[in-house]
Amino acid sequence: MLVYLICCIVSFILAWQHIYVLSGLVLLGAALWLYIKDYMRTGNLIHLRGLFCLFFVGGQGISCFKLSRLQTDWALMTWISLFLAVVFFWTVFEILTRLFDGWSEKDMQSVYRFFSSGESPLQAKRILISMSVITAVSLLAFSFEAWRLGFVPMFSYGVPHAYSEFHISGVHYFTVSCVLVPSLSVVYSLMLARRGRGLIRYKGFWLAVVCDIMAVMIPLLCVSRFQLILAVGMAVFTYISMTGSFSLIYVGVLLVALIPAYVALTVLRSHSVEYLNGIFEMKNSHMPIFITQPYMYIANNYDNFNCMAAELKHFSFGLKGLFPLWALTGLKFIFPSLADFPLFVTKEELTTVTLFYDAFYDFGVVGMIFFGGLLGGCCYLLGRFRRKLTCPAGHVIYAQIAMYMMLSFFTTWFSNPTTWFYLIISGIVYVYVNS
Repeated sequence: MLVYLICCIVSFILAWQHIYVLSGLVLLGAALWLYIKDYMRTGNLIHLRGLFCLFFVGGQGISCFKLSRLQTDWALMTWISLFLAVVFFWTVFEILTRLFDGWSEKDMQSVYRFFSSGESPLQAKRILISMSVITAVSLLAFSFEAWRLGFVPMFSYGVPHAYSEFHISGVHYFTVSCVLVPSLSVVYSLMLARRGRGLIRYKGFWLAVVCDIMAVMIPLLCVSRFQLILAVGMAVFTYISMTGSFSLIYVGVLLVALIPAYVALTVLRSHSVEYLNGIFEMKNSHMPIFITQPYMYIANNYDNFNCMAAELKHFSFGLKGLFPLWALTGLKFIFPSLADFPLFVTKEELTTVTLFYDAFYDFGVVGMIFFGGLLGGCCYLLGRFRRKLTCPAGHVIYAQIAMYMMLSFFTTWFSNPTTWFYLIISGIVYVYVNS
């Protein structure tokens, strides 16, 4: 943590002197250091604290490059808030580790691998049933939305916002629940593989393949790049959680498959290069769009946070962070004021923010400290839960949170009703399989 403190101070001074690239590189170095430290200690590629530090601090470093005209020098309050969030996340996690972690990752490997084996045919059967039910419900919900709204985003080329308008309140949660299916499929396949008979000999395996195809097709039809990335990413993290490794060959195959799919979905959204360059306002107008777009999806989020920290007049005192409660219970329709909070962003088209946006919106710096510490504690407990799993479906829950830690630079995951809907569904599957 001392390394991060020093790097943060150096980065701030460099940014203050307008030496932006070097300022960003210093924070990127700190992010890499924090991740490597946790990986070397545990051998866990998807260690929750390591992922959070790598991507949240690393995202901050990328933002410090200031490659867009939309980006400005951050206020001192922004630097302090982001720093405190990381420090309290890391510190609470570390304190709990030293107090209660009597088992190392290596000590527990034999334990969770044994319980994640295919020794229980009943557990495997229930996972397959869960996959089938989720897929069927997701397909029915998608079909209803398509029928009710009268269009499918993939086939609505020329309408830039068709993907965002394809949404019926309450129903869309079930439509996108299919993102959990590939992760469950990984669990099921690994359980079958450990029986040593070959996957193709099992009829259930081919049913799982059909479910996977349907689960991937729905995000494609919705032109949802995020849902596709979430589905694939969770499946990869589930695999890593269960096996403890991931081949570089698999990484290459996934990139070869995902990059064209991502580009195709961008085109199907009717987002031309000219349209995107006009929104992003890059200082270098000739920068390739495949660099510009990922950069802005990372960098501008921190500037949106800075914008909010500078312009916010009154805290929401927990109301904004509790939006999932208002949404999932329907209270937002009865009392619209519960969800009526302005969004402070650099540009109205760029609405992605960081994980801690709502924490500051609710309580300012105190919110950053509290939420950072709370999240660190919860991540420690989840890591402990993973190491002592007696039900392989629990790896899906861990993989989901790991994805949110990896994408901590992107948005306020835990103020998003869909996040909690996924967790509830995953929890129900876990209880069902483990019962």
